[in-house]
Amino acid sequence: MINLAESFTSNSMTSTFSNTQMGYNGYTNYATWNASLWVLNDEFLYNTAKACVEFCSEGDTPWAKFVRCMMEGHIGRYLGTTGDGVAWDSAEIDTHQMEQLMADLRSDY
Repeated sequence: MINLAESFTSNSMTSTFSNTQMGYNGYTNYATWNASLWVLNDEFLYNTAKACVEFCSEGDTPWAKFVRCMMEGHIGRYLGTTGDGVAWDSAEIDTHQMEQLMADLRSDY
């Protein structure tokens, strides 16, 4: 019997997308692409990101707030990384691109 979960996990999504000189699927790198993929396609993460946009304090950024939410406390114990293992606070994630993604969520209000 084929284990679908194992099949999908072992066949990285990256094999179906191109990694070009322009970056990774339109993003700076794999870590940024992977973080955005999870934020935009997981209901909990998407709603958390939208809340971070809505309730961001002055002097803070929505992405920084999101990272803190994902890394600290009880949530961080379980959701400190994307489902593919990229840490939300990874230095490899392009903060500028993630801030743009968060700004795009603002337009959903």
